[in-house]
Amino acid sequence: MSRLTHSPQLVTAFKLITIWCVVAVFLLFGSNWFSAEMSLGTALIGFAILFTTILAASFGVVHEADELAQQLGEPYGTLILTLSIVLIEVILIVSVLLGPGEAPTIGRDSIFAVMMIIMNLVTGLCLLAGALRHGEQEYNAQGALSYVSMIIVLAGMAFLLPNTLLQNLGGFSAIQAVVIASLTILIYASFLYFQMGQYKTHFQQPPMGAMSIARVESAEGEQVEKVRLDMRKNIGHAIKLVAFMVPIVLLSKYLAIIIDYGVATTGAPIALGGLLIAIIVFTPESITAVKAALNNETQRAVNLCLGAFVSTVGLTVPAVLAIGLLTGKTVIFGISAIETVLFALTIGLSAFTYLGQKTTAIQGLLHLVLFAVYTLTLLTA
Repeated sequence: MSRLTHSPQLVTAFKLITIWCVVAVFLLFGSNWFSAEMSLGTALIGFAILFTTILAASFGVVHEADELAQQLGEPYGTLILTLSIVLIEVILIVSVLLGPGEAPTIGRDSIFAVMMIIMNLVTGLCLLAGALRHGEQEYNAQGALSYVSMIIVLAGMAFLLPNTLLQNLGGFSAIQAVVIASLTILIYASFLYFQMGQYKTHFQQPPMGAMSIARVESAEGEQVEKVRLDMRKNIGHAIKLVAFMVPIVLLSKYLAIIIDYGVATTGAPIALGGLLIAIIVFTPESITAVKAALNNETQRAVNLCLGAFVSTVGLTVPAVLAIGLLTGKTVIFGISAIETVLFALTIGLSAFTYLGQKTTAIQGLLHLVLFAVYTLTLLTA
Protein backbone atom coordinates (compact mmCIF):
# COMPACT_ATOMS: atom_id res chain seq x y z
CA MET A 1 0.00 0.00 0.00
CA SER A 2 2.83 2.40 0.86
CA ARG A 3 4.51 1.65 -2.46
CA LEU A 4 1.35 2.56 -4.37
CA THR A 5 0.90 5.69 -2.31
CA HIS A 6 4.37 7.01 -3.08
CA SER A 7 4.53 5.99 -6.77
CA PRO A 8 3.07 9.31 -8.08
CA GLN A 9 5.72 11.23 -6.13
CA LEU A 10 8.43 8.96 -7.58
CA VAL A 11 7.14 9.51 -11.11
CA THR A 12 7.14 13.28 -10.58
CA ALA A 13 10.65 13.16 -9.14
CA PHE A 14 11.88 11.10 -12.11
CA LYS A 15 10.35 13.58 -14.57
CA LEU A 16 11.93 16.54 -12.80
CA ILE A 17 15.36 14.90 -12.65
CA THR A 18 15.21 13.98 -16.36
CA ILE A 19 14.05 17.46 -17.41
CA TRP A 20 16.69 19.21 -15.35
CA CYS A 21 19.40 16.90 -16.74
CA VAL A 22 18.39 18.01 -20.25
CA VAL A 23 18.51 21.64 -19.07
CA ALA A 24 22.01 21.13 -17.67
CA VAL A 25 23.26 19.62 -20.94
CA PHE A 26 21.84 22.47 -23.01
CA LEU A 27 23.21 25.13 -20.68
CA LEU A 28 26.68 23.57 -20.90
CA PHE A 29 26.84 22.74 -24.60
CA GLY A 30 23.84 24.35 -26.29
CA SER A 31 25.63 27.52 -27.37
CA ASN A 32 28.21 25.43 -29.25
CA TRP A 33 25.63 23.15 -30.88
CA PHE A 34 22.97 25.62 -31.99
CA SER A 35 23.62 28.64 -34.19
CA ALA A 36 22.66 29.97 -37.62
CA GLU A 37 25.37 27.72 -39.14
CA MET A 38 24.21 24.44 -37.57
CA SER A 39 23.44 21.44 -39.76
CA LEU A 40 19.94 20.24 -40.55
CA GLY A 41 20.53 17.05 -38.56
CA THR A 42 21.58 19.00 -35.48
CA ALA A 43 18.49 21.19 -35.80
CA LEU A 44 16.14 18.22 -36.13
CA ILE A 45 17.65 16.33 -33.18
CA GLY A 46 17.70 19.48 -31.06
CA PHE A 47 14.11 20.28 -31.96
CA ALA A 48 12.94 16.77 -31.07
CA ILE A 49 14.66 16.90 -27.67
CA LEU A 50 13.48 20.43 -26.90
CA PHE A 51 9.92 19.79 -28.05
CA THR A 52 9.66 16.63 -25.95
CA THR A 53 11.25 18.20 -22.88
CA ILE A 54 9.25 21.43 -22.96
CA LEU A 55 6.04 19.51 -23.61
CA ALA A 56 6.80 17.19 -20.68
CA ALA A 57 7.48 20.20 -18.47
CA SER A 58 4.20 21.77 -19.62
CA PHE A 59 2.35 18.59 -18.65
CA GLY A 60 4.07 18.80 -15.26
CA VAL A 61 2.97 22.40 -14.80
CA VAL A 62 -0.61 21.52 -15.74
CA HIS A 63 -0.65 18.53 -13.40
CA GLU A 64 0.52 20.54 -10.40
CA ALA A 65 -1.80 23.43 -11.26
CA ASP A 66 -4.66 20.94 -11.62
CA GLU A 67 -3.89 19.56 -8.16
CA LEU A 68 -4.13 23.10 -6.79
CA ALA A 69 -7.33 23.58 -8.78
CA GLN A 70 -8.96 20.63 -7.05
CA GLN A 71 -8.01 22.05 -3.65
CA LEU A 72 -9.12 25.62 -4.31
CA GLY A 73 -12.28 24.95 -6.32
CA GLU A 74 -13.78 27.10 -9.07
CA PRO A 75 -13.00 29.64 -10.36
CA TYR A 76 -9.69 29.90 -8.45
CA GLY A 77 -8.37 26.53 -9.52
CA THR A 78 -8.99 26.96 -13.22
CA LEU A 79 -7.56 30.48 -13.00
CA ILE A 80 -4.26 29.15 -11.61
CA LEU A 81 -4.17 26.56 -14.37
CA THR A 82 -4.81 29.03 -17.20
CA LEU A 83 -2.40 31.64 -15.82
CA SER A 84 0.35 29.03 -15.55
CA ILE A 85 -0.17 27.98 -19.16
CA VAL A 86 -0.33 31.55 -20.46
CA LEU A 87 2.92 32.37 -18.64
CA ILE A 88 4.60 29.56 -20.56
CA GLU A 89 3.24 30.97 -23.81
CA VAL A 90 4.51 34.46 -23.02
CA ILE A 91 7.98 33.04 -22.27
CA LEU A 92 8.15 31.18 -25.58
CA ILE A 93 6.81 34.10 -27.64
CA VAL A 94 9.23 36.58 -26.07
CA SER A 95 12.11 34.15 -26.67
CA VAL A 96 11.34 33.98 -30.40
CA LEU A 97 10.71 37.75 -30.58
CA LEU A 98 14.10 38.44 -28.99
CA GLY A 99 15.84 35.72 -30.98
CA PRO A 100 18.45 36.31 -33.68
CA GLY A 101 15.88 36.41 -36.48
CA GLU A 102 13.13 38.93 -37.18
CA ALA A 103 9.68 37.66 -36.17
CA PRO A 104 7.42 40.73 -35.87
CA THR A 105 4.23 38.67 -36.19
CA ILE A 106 5.10 35.84 -33.77
CA GLY A 107 2.88 37.26 -31.00
CA ARG A 108 -0.07 37.70 -33.34
CA ASP A 109 0.43 34.30 -34.97
CA SER A 110 0.70 32.51 -31.62
CA ILE A 111 -2.36 34.21 -30.12
CA PHE A 112 -4.44 33.64 -33.25
CA ALA A 113 -3.35 29.98 -33.34
CA VAL A 114 -4.41 29.67 -29.69
CA MET A 115 -7.79 31.16 -30.60
CA MET A 116 -8.34 28.63 -33.38
CA ILE A 117 -7.08 25.69 -31.29
CA ILE A 118 -8.89 26.53 -28.06
CA MET A 119 -12.13 28.05 -29.37
CA ASN A 120 -12.62 25.68 -32.29
CA LEU A 121 -10.58 22.46 -32.02
CA VAL A 122 -10.71 21.93 -28.25
CA THR A 123 -14.17 23.44 -27.78
CA GLY A 124 -15.44 21.30 -30.64
CA LEU A 125 -13.92 18.15 -29.15
CA CYS A 126 -15.37 18.99 -25.72
CA LEU A 127 -18.87 19.59 -27.06
CA LEU A 128 -18.81 16.55 -29.31
CA ALA A 129 -17.27 14.13 -26.79
CA GLY A 130 -19.51 15.37 -23.97
CA ALA A 131 -22.64 15.10 -26.10
CA LEU A 132 -21.80 11.57 -27.28
CA ARG A 133 -21.30 10.38 -23.69
CA HIS A 134 -23.86 12.42 -21.74
CA GLY A 135 -26.21 13.94 -24.32
CA GLU A 136 -26.93 17.65 -24.08
CA GLN A 137 -24.82 19.30 -21.36
CA GLU A 138 -25.62 22.30 -19.19
CA TYR A 139 -23.34 25.17 -18.21
CA ASN A 140 -23.46 28.60 -16.61
CA ALA A 141 -24.57 30.97 -19.36
CA GLN A 142 -23.63 34.09 -17.40
CA GLY A 143 -19.99 33.06 -17.12
CA ALA A 144 -19.74 31.76 -20.69
CA LEU A 145 -21.14 34.96 -22.20
CA SER A 146 -18.86 37.05 -19.98
CA TYR A 147 -15.90 35.23 -21.53
CA VAL A 148 -17.23 35.77 -25.06
CA SER A 149 -17.75 39.48 -24.37
CA MET A 150 -14.19 39.81 -23.09
CA ILE A 151 -12.85 38.01 -26.16
CA ILE A 152 -14.74 40.30 -28.54
CA VAL A 153 -13.30 43.46 -26.94
CA LEU A 154 -9.73 42.33 -26.14
CA ALA A 155 -9.10 40.31 -29.31
CA GLY A 156 -10.87 42.92 -31.43
CA MET A 157 -8.57 45.66 -30.12
CA ALA A 158 -5.50 43.51 -30.72
CA PHE A 159 -6.33 41.98 -34.11
CA LEU A 160 -8.73 44.33 -35.90
CA LEU A 161 -7.87 47.83 -34.70
CA PRO A 162 -4.29 47.82 -36.10
CA ASN A 163 -5.66 47.22 -39.61
CA THR A 164 -7.44 50.58 -39.48
CA LEU A 165 -4.19 52.38 -38.63
CA LEU A 166 -2.81 52.43 -42.15
CA GLN A 167 0.28 54.45 -41.28
CA ASN A 168 1.48 51.67 -38.95
CA LEU A 169 0.97 48.73 -41.34
CA GLY A 170 -0.79 46.45 -38.88
CA GLY A 171 1.03 47.68 -35.80
CA PHE A 172 0.68 50.36 -33.16
CA SER A 173 2.63 53.56 -32.69
CA ALA A 174 4.43 53.96 -29.37
CA ILE A 175 1.62 55.96 -27.74
CA GLN A 176 -1.02 53.64 -29.17
CA ALA A 177 0.86 50.59 -27.88
CA VAL A 178 1.06 52.08 -24.39
CA VAL A 179 -2.66 52.91 -24.34
CA ILE A 180 -3.78 49.55 -25.77
CA ALA A 181 -1.52 47.60 -23.40
CA SER A 182 -2.75 49.63 -20.42
CA LEU A 183 -6.41 49.24 -21.36
CA THR A 184 -5.96 45.51 -21.89
CA ILE A 185 -4.35 45.07 -18.48
CA LEU A 186 -7.01 47.22 -16.83
CA ILE A 187 -9.91 45.34 -18.40
CA TYR A 188 -8.38 41.95 -17.68
CA ALA A 189 -7.51 42.84 -14.07
CA SER A 190 -11.06 44.14 -13.52
CA PHE A 191 -12.45 40.93 -15.00
CA LEU A 192 -10.32 38.82 -12.62
CA TYR A 193 -11.43 40.96 -9.69
CA PHE A 194 -15.10 40.37 -10.42
CA GLN A 195 -14.53 36.73 -11.39
CA MET A 196 -12.96 35.94 -8.01
CA GLY A 197 -15.32 38.17 -6.04
CA GLN A 198 -18.82 39.40 -6.70
CA TYR A 199 -19.44 37.22 -9.78
CA LYS A 200 -17.63 34.08 -8.65
CA THR A 201 -20.79 32.00 -8.96
CA HIS A 202 -21.07 32.90 -12.66
CA PHE A 203 -18.17 30.53 -13.31
CA GLN A 204 -19.41 27.55 -11.31
CA GLN A 205 -21.51 24.64 -12.53
CA PRO A 206 -25.22 25.48 -11.99
CA PRO A 207 -27.82 23.03 -10.65
CA MET A 208 -29.56 20.79 -13.18
CA GLY A 209 -32.10 22.72 -15.22
CA ALA A 210 -30.64 26.16 -14.39
CA MET A 211 -28.45 28.50 -16.44
CA SER A 212 -27.05 30.29 -13.39
CA ILE A 213 -26.20 29.65 -9.75
CA ALA A 214 -27.28 31.58 -6.68
CA ARG A 215 -24.63 33.24 -4.55
CA VAL A 216 -23.83 31.43 -1.28
CA GLU A 217 -22.20 33.78 1.21
CA SER A 218 -20.93 31.02 3.49
CA ALA A 219 -19.11 29.24 0.70
CA GLU A 220 -16.14 31.60 0.87
CA GLY A 221 -15.51 30.85 4.53
CA GLU A 222 -15.72 27.13 3.89
CA GLN A 223 -13.29 27.50 1.00
CA VAL A 224 -10.78 29.38 3.16
CA GLU A 225 -10.97 26.66 5.80
CA LYS A 226 -10.36 23.99 3.18
CA VAL A 227 -7.30 25.82 1.88
CA ARG A 228 -5.99 26.28 5.43
CA LEU A 229 -6.29 22.55 6.16
CA ASP A 230 -4.42 21.62 2.97
CA MET A 231 -1.85 24.42 3.03
CA ARG A 232 1.16 22.11 3.34
CA LYS A 233 0.04 20.08 0.34
CA ASN A 234 -0.69 23.25 -1.64
CA ILE A 235 2.80 24.63 -0.96
CA GLY A 236 4.31 21.36 -2.19
CA HIS A 237 2.34 21.53 -5.44
CA ALA A 238 3.30 25.19 -5.90
CA ILE A 239 7.01 24.39 -5.47
CA LYS A 240 6.81 21.55 -8.01
CA LEU A 241 4.90 23.82 -10.40
CA VAL A 242 7.78 26.30 -10.31
CA ALA A 243 10.29 23.46 -10.70
CA PHE A 244 8.56 22.43 -13.93
CA MET A 245 8.17 26.03 -15.12
CA VAL A 246 11.81 27.16 -14.82
CA PRO A 247 13.19 24.60 -17.35
CA ILE A 248 10.79 25.99 -19.95
CA VAL A 249 12.25 29.45 -19.37
CA LEU A 250 15.82 28.16 -19.66
CA LEU A 251 15.22 26.06 -22.79
CA SER A 252 13.01 28.53 -24.66
CA LYS A 253 15.93 30.49 -26.17
CA TYR A 254 17.29 27.34 -27.84
CA LEU A 255 13.86 26.54 -29.26
CA ALA A 256 13.72 30.11 -30.61
CA ILE A 257 17.07 29.61 -32.39
CA ILE A 258 15.84 26.42 -34.05
CA ILE A 259 12.54 28.02 -35.10
CA ASP A 260 14.47 30.90 -36.68
CA TYR A 261 16.74 28.39 -38.42
CA GLY A 262 13.77 26.40 -39.72
CA VAL A 263 12.01 29.49 -41.08
CA ALA A 264 15.19 30.76 -42.76
CA THR A 265 16.16 27.36 -44.21
CA THR A 266 12.79 26.09 -45.45
CA GLY A 267 11.08 29.39 -46.19
CA ALA A 268 8.13 28.31 -44.04
CA PRO A 269 5.81 31.08 -42.82
CA ILE A 270 6.50 32.36 -39.30
CA ALA A 271 2.84 31.54 -38.58
CA LEU A 272 3.88 27.89 -38.32
CA GLY A 273 6.17 28.93 -35.46
CA GLY A 274 3.18 30.52 -33.75
CA LEU A 275 1.17 27.34 -34.25
CA LEU A 276 4.03 25.29 -32.82
CA ILE A 277 4.13 27.44 -29.68
CA ALA A 278 0.36 27.13 -29.30
CA ILE A 279 0.55 23.34 -29.61
CA ILE A 280 3.34 23.05 -27.04
CA VAL A 281 1.59 25.31 -24.58
CA PHE A 282 -2.03 24.25 -24.82
CA THR A 283 -1.86 20.49 -25.48
CA PRO A 284 -1.87 19.59 -21.75
CA GLU A 285 -4.70 22.00 -20.92
CA SER A 286 -6.65 20.81 -23.97
CA ILE A 287 -6.51 17.24 -22.70
CA THR A 288 -7.69 18.44 -19.27
CA ALA A 289 -10.64 20.27 -20.87
CA VAL A 290 -11.74 17.22 -22.90
CA LYS A 291 -11.52 15.05 -19.77
CA ALA A 292 -13.71 17.57 -17.93
CA ALA A 293 -16.33 17.37 -20.70
CA LEU A 294 -16.25 13.56 -20.60
CA ASN A 295 -16.77 13.74 -16.81
CA ASN A 296 -19.82 15.97 -17.42
CA GLU A 297 -18.02 18.96 -15.84
CA THR A 298 -19.13 21.28 -18.62
CA GLN A 299 -18.51 24.55 -16.82
CA ARG A 300 -14.95 23.52 -16.01
CA ALA A 301 -14.40 22.78 -19.71
CA VAL A 302 -15.86 26.22 -20.57
CA ASN A 303 -13.60 27.89 -17.99
CA LEU A 304 -10.56 26.12 -19.40
CA CYS A 305 -11.32 26.86 -23.06
CA LEU A 306 -12.75 30.38 -23.03
CA GLY A 307 -10.88 31.41 -19.89
CA ALA A 308 -7.60 30.28 -21.43
CA PHE A 309 -8.05 32.53 -24.43
CA VAL A 310 -9.16 35.51 -22.33
CA SER A 311 -6.00 35.09 -20.25
CA THR A 312 -3.91 34.66 -23.38
CA VAL A 313 -5.03 37.98 -24.85
CA GLY A 314 -5.15 39.76 -21.51
CA LEU A 315 -1.54 38.89 -20.64
CA THR A 316 0.26 38.15 -23.91
CA VAL A 317 -0.74 41.27 -25.85
CA PRO A 318 0.55 43.71 -23.17
CA ALA A 319 3.72 41.62 -22.69
CA VAL A 320 4.55 41.55 -26.40
CA LEU A 321 3.79 45.26 -26.84
CA ALA A 322 5.98 46.09 -23.83
CA ILE A 323 8.86 43.99 -25.16
CA GLY A 324 8.53 45.71 -28.52
CA LEU A 325 8.67 49.16 -26.94
CA LEU A 326 11.61 48.34 -24.66
CA THR A 327 13.75 46.62 -27.28
CA GLY A 328 12.75 48.52 -30.40
CA LYS A 329 11.56 45.30 -32.05
CA THR A 330 8.79 45.67 -34.63
CA VAL A 331 5.50 44.13 -33.46
CA ILE A 332 2.62 43.50 -35.85
CA PHE A 333 -0.80 42.43 -34.56
CA GLY A 334 -3.15 43.20 -37.46
CA ILE A 335 -4.53 40.02 -39.04
CA SER A 336 -5.04 39.24 -42.73
CA ALA A 337 -8.35 39.28 -44.59
CA ILE A 338 -8.61 35.47 -44.36
CA GLU A 339 -7.89 35.53 -40.63
CA THR A 340 -10.45 38.32 -40.17
CA VAL A 341 -13.13 36.09 -41.71
CA LEU A 342 -12.10 33.19 -39.45
CA PHE A 343 -12.09 35.56 -36.46
CA ALA A 344 -15.64 36.75 -37.22
CA LEU A 345 -16.94 33.21 -37.81
CA THR A 346 -15.35 31.95 -34.58
CA ILE A 347 -16.74 34.80 -32.49
CA GLY A 348 -20.19 34.49 -34.04
CA LEU A 349 -20.36 30.71 -33.62
CA SER A 350 -19.09 30.91 -30.03
CA ALA A 351 -21.73 33.49 -29.15
CA PHE A 352 -24.53 31.31 -30.54
CA THR A 353 -23.04 28.20 -28.90
CA TYR A 354 -23.38 29.74 -25.43
CA LEU A 355 -26.66 31.60 -25.96
CA GLY A 356 -28.62 28.38 -25.59
CA GLN A 357 -29.34 26.46 -22.43
CA LYS A 358 -27.39 23.34 -23.41
CA THR A 359 -24.51 22.36 -25.68
CA THR A 360 -25.02 19.89 -28.53
CA ALA A 361 -22.95 17.68 -30.80
CA ILE A 362 -23.93 19.81 -33.82
CA GLN A 363 -22.23 22.85 -32.31
CA GLY A 364 -19.14 20.77 -31.66
CA LEU A 365 -18.99 19.67 -35.30
CA LEU A 366 -19.31 23.27 -36.51
CA HIS A 367 -16.38 24.36 -34.33
CA LEU A 368 -14.28 21.48 -35.70
CA VAL A 369 -15.13 22.52 -39.27
CA LEU A 370 -13.82 26.04 -38.57
CA PHE A 371 -10.57 24.60 -37.26
CA ALA A 372 -10.24 22.47 -40.40
CA VAL A 373 -10.69 25.61 -42.53
CA TYR A 374 -8.04 27.42 -40.46
CA THR A 375 -5.59 24.55 -41.02
CA LEU A 376 -6.32 24.62 -44.75
CA THR A 377 -5.65 28.36 -45.01
CA LEU A 378 -2.46 28.06 -42.95
CA LEU A 379 -1.02 25.40 -45.23
CA THR A 380 -2.20 26.71 -48.61
CA ALA A 381 -2.50 30.50 -48.32
